[in-house]
Amino acid sequence: MTEVLSRASTEGESVPDRPVLDVVMPVYNEEDDLEQSVRRLHRHLADSVPYPARITVADNASTDSTLAIALRLQAEIPGVRVVHLDLKGRGRALNHVWRDNDAQIVAYCDVDLSTDLNALMPLIAPLISGHSDIAIGTRLSHSSRVIRGAKREFISRSYNLILRTAMGARFSDAQCGFKAMRTDVAHGLLPYVEDTGWFFDTELLVLAERVGLRIAEVPVDWIDDPDSSVDIVATAIADLRGCARVGWALATGRIPVAELRKTLGRDRLPGPVIDGVPHGMVGQLARFCAVGLVSTVAFALLYLLLRPAGAQAANFLALAITAVLNTAANRRFTFGVRGRQDRARHHLFGWGVFLFGWAVTAGSLFALHRWNPDAGRALELTVLVASNLVATATRFVGLRWVFRRRPSVAAPAEQTSIERSAA
Repeated sequence: MTEVLSRASTEGESVPDRPVLDVVMPVYNEEDDLEQSVRRLHRHLADSVPYPARITVADNASTDSTLAIALRLQAEIPGVRVVHLDLKGRGRALNHVWRDNDAQIVAYCDVDLSTDLNALMPLIAPLISGHSDIAIGTRLSHSSRVIRGAKREFISRSYNLILRTAMGARFSDAQCGFKAMRTDVAHGLLPYVEDTGWFFDTELLVLAERVGLRIAEVPVDWIDDPDSSVDIVATAIADLRGCARVGWALATGRIPVAELRKTLGRDRLPGPVIDGVPHGMVGQLARFCAVGLVSTVAFALLYLLLRPAGAQAANFLALAITAVLNTAANRRFTFGVRGRQDRARHHLFGWGVFLFGWAVTAGSLFALHRWNPDAGRALELTVLVASNLVATATRFVGLRWVFRRRPSVAAPAEQTSIERSAA
């Protein structure tokens, strides 16, 4: 790795040893665009950002003259440094530079500068004030002005819909190349971000939400680069694989979400919230429906298997068995509650829901046999599944309530170190 910081100033002053802002520009074989972009970014920082700022060109294994151009710019322009990595990977470059950084806020922008730089101050302002931990540019806001093809627009919106549905994400635009975060937060969070490519942003944001960090979104003006070398299909496939990996890591507890929440999270949302998952209902409902579908199939199979013992007995036993499994699955998968704490209370409530569901289904079965004593098993099963839908709706509302937790009351925040140093 090569790292040299130019400290000379055109006014004969030195660049502060610890800038407030470090804007990282990850590059790989960008010899055509690098110089123009660095100079443009430098002018914007000098004219529009009232804080000591630095540009870091993070070259990740370029094979053309990108590194040579970057080193020349470092020698010519004050406040520019170059970090060279021997391995490829945009995420690897950002993770490395952000974790090993002395600035108080770290940011990044793509080398093509597709995002209007006028959004830079709105991006870092909530971090400087201490209001937020991470800030992202979004191209999907109603007030954003975006110029790009229909294909990229469709892929971007579809990808973010998948994130919202499958992973409960609340942020609107995972892949916009315009983000910033407080460096102290980066030091605590980035060791758990594994991706080294384009999925880095998504993994970082999903983990940040689970930990309870506050993410500010800034509408941006964005113009698509028609010469971009990004393989959209390959990137989309890699992103879906990344979603599966992160989802599995969160489901199995490989990532210490509870510990990170205690050290990094804020828990500032008012009212009761659910531990371990985003606070919106869309993702919870999708996961609950998946668990419910499996439970319904299991109930139907158990009922048919136990039917020789009698309809009511088969219904009771099938419901009892699936109720235990359903509560355990929803506790861990749907609502992200892990560990032994309150497990007995949760399962006791699950049995309460089971008794309600049994009363509804048993009553429906009794009414069916009074109305049609010769009802066959197919009709019995149809009535039971239909009545189970009522019990299922009650189960979702009940479980969402029982798995809630109340956030700790945070003391009023003092003036941040960023504010003090920038004053």
